[in-house]
Amino acid sequence: MFFLPRVIINKDKQGALSKSGAARDKGTAPAKGEESHEGHAHAPGEGHDAEEMAHVEATPQQLGELSLLRRQYNLEKNSLARLKLANQLGEKYAAISKFDSAGYFYEQVAVARPGETAYQKAADQYFEAFSFAATEDRSKVLGEKARSLYEKVLQNNPANLDAKTNIAMTYIASESPMQGITLLREVIATDPNNEKALFNLGILSIQSTQYDKAIERFEKLVSLNPKHVQGNFYLGVALAEAGKKQEAKAALKKAKTLSDDPGFQASVDNELSKLK
Repeated sequence: MFFLPRVIINKDKQGALSKSGAARDKGTAPAKGEESHEGHAHAPGEGHDAEEMAHVEATPQQLGELSLLRRQYNLEKNSLARLKLANQLGEKYAAISKFDSAGYFYEQVAVARPGETAYQKAADQYFEAFSFAATEDRSKVLGEKARSLYEKVLQNNPANLDAKTNIAMTYIASESPMQGITLLREVIATDPNNEKALFNLGILSIQSTQYDKAIERFEKLVSLNPKHVQGNFYLGVALAEAGKKQEAKAALKKAKTLSDDPGFQASVDNELSKLK
């Protein structure tokens, strides 16, 4: 499958939930030619292998700007100026998909000026890094970090369902998956049309081979948002797994019209080829 969900999609033979993230991690490795910086929140003992580094792309100009900003940040004594630099570093790291680094600097801003928006900004970056974690250890560390910041978001606004949904996904990739599923169900109970929760529950239903439930989730999702690319794709996948070939073909063909991404197009064609 081309479109991996943000957290977990690997399905084992027993349909058990995977604890591993997608096999990519844009957020863990220094960009080529860049050294690790002070305060960077890597997992203890985590190295940077060549595969991870291959996914981080930064121009020489971007690397130069980051290097200069880091030096300024480390030397700056004025707290307001330092916060401004931290925010700039967060933006620069996010621009090159180094999400854990972006999260670290946004977190410095949030600690100095706490609030729902500030904590969510940092949490979202760590969640992105968590979503692409290449190893179970990285997934655990980044998931816990994202979760701790989202919990601060909820302390400021208990009605923030986006934060609650992302907390759920970090639990599902942990040793306590049922805690995450319970949270997702709470989100749906509060907002039955919550697209993010519907999508993730649909994915989890596929993983646990409960295809009828997956079809129900994805049918509702695409009724709410007919142009939801992944929703239409996974509806087709679930229908195919349930033996409903004609309906599956229709859903997959519709999904194919919604994205021009060559990789996605190839994934749809691959799923369609299984239905011949």
